[in-house]
Amino acid sequence: MATLISQNAASKKRGEKIKRKALDDPSPLDTLQETENFNELEEVKPKKKKKERKENQEAITEQEMEMKKLESVLFGSLHPVEFGKDTKVIDEGNDDSALFFTDRSANSTLSAYEEDGIMGEIIGTEDNVQRKPVWVDEEEQKVNINIAKVNRLRKMRKEEDESLISGSEYVSRLRAQHMKLNPTTEWARLDNDSDQENGDIDNILQTTDDLVVKGSDKLLPGILEYSRLVDANAQDPSSGPINSVQFHRNGQLLLTGGLDKKLRFFQIDGKRNTKIQTIFVDDCPIRKASFTPDGSQVIVSGRRKFFYSFDLVKAKMDKIGPLVGREEKSLESFEVSPDSKTIAFLGNEGYILLVSTKTKELIGTLKMNGTSRAISFANNGQQLLSTGGDGMIYHWDLRTMSCFHKGVDEGCITGTSISTSPNGNLFAAGSDSGIVNIYNHDEFLGGNRKPVKTIENLTTKVDFMKFNHDAQILAVCSSMKKNSMKLVHIPSYTVFSNWPPSNRTLQFPRCLDFSPAGGMMAMGNAAGHVLLYKLNHYQHA
Repeated sequence: MATLISQNAASKKRGEKIKRKALDDPSPLDTLQETENFNELEEVKPKKKKKERKENQEAITEQEMEMKKLESVLFGSLHPVEFGKDTKVIDEGNDDSALFFTDRSANSTLSAYEEDGIMGEIIGTEDNVQRKPVWVDEEEQKVNINIAKVNRLRKMRKEEDESLISGSEYVSRLRAQHMKLNPTTEWARLDNDSDQENGDIDNILQTTDDLVVKGSDKLLPGILEYSRLVDANAQDPSSGPINSVQFHRNGQLLLTGGLDKKLRFFQIDGKRNTKIQTIFVDDCPIRKASFTPDGSQVIVSGRRKFFYSFDLVKAKMDKIGPLVGREEKSLESFEVSPDSKTIAFLGNEGYILLVSTKTKELIGTLKMNGTSRAISFANNGQQLLSTGGDGMIYHWDLRTMSCFHKGVDEGCITGTSISTSPNGNLFAAGSDSGIVNIYNHDEFLGGNRKPVKTIENLTTKVDFMKFNHDAQILAVCSSMKKNSMKLVHIPSYTVFSNWPPSNRTLQFPRCLDFSPAGGMMAMGNAAGHVLLYKLNHYQHA
């Protein structure tokens, strides 16, 4: 059994070896088939190379076409159209017209034949000649709106007696009002200069918003459009009452002065109102501080025999006084002439002291019958108006140092304030009873002493009055009562109904000033704050 098993096992091993050898050794048929397959592969290789070369060439041509297309988009056509020749595509099989065009935005100055071609396109197309809106509301033409009946719509009137307008006109005025109150930023505004140079009149006349906003120089009565800004002295409020606020002639610099003996300067932008400098006047609580109209000096005074002059260029403070030959114990009230040559101080017993702005010396005196309470320059500094305890209004000629006219202020017992308009046509006189009379200057000198209008909205002594730059607004205030301040619309001689604000934030007003272009108004109160407002009717500060 063992021998048989061993023999069978040996025979099995020999059979497996033979099979393995047969599998390892290729048959002649297999070798023949492999040679045929190798020959076929050698024949396919050159065909693949030709196909790859063709694909590479096509890719290169496509890349060149993309580069040319990009160049034409960036730099325009490199082959300008010749005058008199047909610009249509010659080869219909290879249409490259989409790759070439005239880049008009890159160069606004076109040649003669290019302009002719463009004008020919504009004239030839009906869409550019007559542009129609996509949708029109027919009800806008039928509806009439009464803008005088609703208070919040009165500001859209162009004339005082205007009442009914059509629906389309109402829509256009609403758009103009929105553009006026919400102007776009500089970077978001479209540049229309190129349109005007190219004669694109259609785009200019599509809307009248700019025309309405820029042409509205006339301030309408009734409601004053304003907005509250950050307080002018928010970075450094005063610890005492504010007695003086005034804008510099550049409209960006504002001074404040008060009983805390500090003179402060702020750069006004309506957002931050950065403090520039603070000057401490040790021996003089400030009753009044004022720029000279030329903007070179600041005159500071209080209840002292002397006053101060601060040079803005040299940043130097000079103490001046007492004045030679005078015994006044207080020089707290003064006015500077519009030509910056004279300073007029209120003295004792009806005297008005005239001091040279250059030399700071006394150059003359004027004498009233009663006590002197208020003064105001007129006629570019050649005349002076004054009022006081006798209820009279005096007109002085500073060239001859004499009074050439004197008249009674109607209904006035004691005059406390006087102010002249910048153009000199009007002047306003306030009394201790709260009555403000507005006079025509020429008529008053001619003998007609009847006031043009009497403002009776205040019930306490009028302390301060101020016209704005175009004499359309007169501000009157009294420091003896809370929120006792009114703004008068001069063309109609009516008081703005929405001023003072209803939230009673004015406190006790003491002083006020308008910016040189009328866009801002600053008001100081007894709490030491300087409230800042933007008057939306005026575009610039």
